[in-house]
Amino acid sequence: MLPKRRRVRAESPRCIVASSAPPPPPARFPGVAIYLAEPRMGRSRRAFLTRLARSKGFRILDTYSSEVTHVVMEQTSAKEAICWQKNMDAHLPGCPQPVLLDISWFTESMAAGQPVPEEPRHRLEVTQPKKEPPSSVMMPAYACQRPTPLTHHNVTLSEALEILAEAAGFEGNEGRLLSFYRAASVLKSLPCPVTSLSQLQGLPHFGEHSSRVIQELLEHGTCEEVEQVRCSERHQTMKLFTQVFGVGVKTANRWYLEGLRTLEELREQPQRLTQQQKAGLQYYQDLSTPVGRADAEALQQLVEAAVRQTLPGATVTLTGGFRRGKLQGHDVDFLITHPEEGQEVGLLPKVMSHLQSQGLVLYHQYHRSHLDSTHLLRQNYTMDAFERSFCILGLPQSPHAASAGALHPCPTRKAVRVDLVVTPNSQFPFALLGWTGSQLFERELRRFSRQEKGLWLNSHSLFDPERKTFFHATSEEDIFRFLGLKYLPPEQRNA
Repeated sequence: MLPKRRRVRAESPRCIVASSAPPPPPARFPGVAIYLAEPRMGRSRRAFLTRLARSKGFRILDTYSSEVTHVVMEQTSAKEAICWQKNMDAHLPGCPQPVLLDISWFTESMAAGQPVPEEPRHRLEVTQPKKEPPSSVMMPAYACQRPTPLTHHNVTLSEALEILAEAAGFEGNEGRLLSFYRAASVLKSLPCPVTSLSQLQGLPHFGEHSSRVIQELLEHGTCEEVEQVRCSERHQTMKLFTQVFGVGVKTANRWYLEGLRTLEELREQPQRLTQQQKAGLQYYQDLSTPVGRADAEALQQLVEAAVRQTLPGATVTLTGGFRRGKLQGHDVDFLITHPEEGQEVGLLPKVMSHLQSQGLVLYHQYHRSHLDSTHLLRQNYTMDAFERSFCILGLPQSPHAASAGALHPCPTRKAVRVDLVVTPNSQFPFALLGWTGSQLFERELRRFSRQEKGLWLNSHSLFDPERKTFFHATSEEDIFRFLGLKYLPPEQRNA
């Protein structure tokens, strides 16, 4: 029994007022039941935060129970929070686990007057290691060592780097051109989209410049340097001129420095144009329009018919981007060969004559074969020495393409860039590999052969300079095997 004096204090007016305080307002968010974990928060601060939350209509539970949906902790690491939760849940087996949140979620919710969305930064959880793109150990340095599909996860990023590569090529800076193209090729090989610059750590070919471009794109959705290049008069003019059949970078640059800017200005000065360039300007509208796969296959039928008429048993193979799975391209490449070596000699002029008799040839430039042993042995020889014809063929179009009002519409023809290349059968696997592309893939394949294997590879042969011997291949698979590379089908060579 308490002393009389102490009993009087227990019944003091202050205690009576406290006991008769109005109850907290009803919870406005019944789906949210918060438990403020005390260990690092402290009793007095917990009491203050409880009063604050209840005054704003939040439901705060005094004890940890199965009703709790959100546990809020302060100055607590994720590991500590999970350990605490395991101890508490041991007394509540089978109950759903509440979400563990940092005090920042609580304070932001109080400021908003309602529960804010739970973001990753609020959660107290041990983050699982992210599935990063392959590191340098798993991502080979050479494009010929890794599959590169036609469609990939990083189109915007790779296209930005390719614009800078193209600009470097226009400036004659081959080193920068290759650096940007190789970095873009790595992006195309990744199995997932790049969302953070940290994902590029350890990947080959990502120097300071390429990384800076990617970081700017990730943070702002655009890169100032890329946009400046894309919109510059020089880049647009160089791109326009080099799209003309027969115009290379040096010629385009000379015209730009002379003040030329448009195709109309070129047409007004025919004396400065080669026959090939004149044909390129004449058919520019058609040639600058992508060729669809259906047109490529129609052209193959025309070429096959001409080849069969000239040399029965000869084969015609569609190469280039269409062999890699592309649905459209800007030109169509065909390899022609015959199983009996030597039969193919002198074939192309007869094929061209047959195509001309059908009115299909709008322009062609014939190059006879100048193949000799030096071409087989030159390690850096990138332009092959096969018999070939650079053509513009007029592909007949459907009668519906003619004017609808004509009583007897004349069939229209679409101008298409076509390369016809004749190769000896023994060199066909090397030619097929070389003409399939992509250009960077082939360049990296030759670089790998030379630097890693000490072998010389081109579209004619694979040569061992130390043993003075050639490798005999009957297929592309043989060449990959000779180089110690896993075979990549054409659709995986879109580097």
